[in-house]
Amino acid sequence: MALQFQIIPVTPFQQNCSLIWCDQTLEAAVIDPGGDVDRILAAVATAGVRLVKILLTHGHLDHVGGTAELVARQALPVEGPQREDDFWIGALAEQCRMFGFPPVAAFTPSRWLEEGETVSVGRETLDVLHTPGHTPGHVVFYSRSAGLAFVGDVLFAGSIGRTDFPRGNHAALLDSIRGKLWPLGHDTRFVPGHGPMSSFGEERASNPFVADRDTSL
Repeated sequence: MALQFQIIPVTPFQQNCSLIWCDQTLEAAVIDPGGDVDRILAAVATAGVRLVKILLTHGHLDHVGGTAELVARQALPVEGPQREDDFWIGALAEQCRMFGFPPVAAFTPSRWLEEGETVSVGRETLDVLHTPGHTPGHVVFYSRSAGLAFVGDVLFAGSIGRTDFPRGNHAALLDSIRGKLWPLGHDTRFVPGHGPMSSFGEERASNPFVADRDTSL
């Protein structure tokens, strides 16, 4: 039994939407469907899996913009993010105007997530980590069985998430990375919200913002 995944870049921001599924049951979830819903559903069909839920890391438009359309077309439950990101989801219309995106419908998650909870996809279970900083209600999904984390905009290959948006907090972001992600282990790979995959060990060695050798932060 193993968690399978496919990265689907969506929106003009090339956000890494992830399709994940249990290879035993072929039940699947989509993480951060920021837009391009037809592309996401085409990937679901090609993989031959059954979409059963939507998982959200945080409330920014490029990560949640396709959520309401997917719910309308597939009648899917929405799990995540943590409740402190409710204000971002409530401001979707303003986010669309700010970034020049077509309007998208608002939605309310079926389930807000908290630190220490889990989400399930078929027989696979992912741990929920509350990782504020980029946004106050940001969460990370971690598969112990796959040694894989879906980290949204907390951490990137060679960089970290922005904290200049409303309720961003640079110190909290660094605490989230060092206190929540690093303990998952050097070998843990991660899918960031944008750009290529990396591992926590690689970022601890070379990321200029959070590398272990840099004690100035």
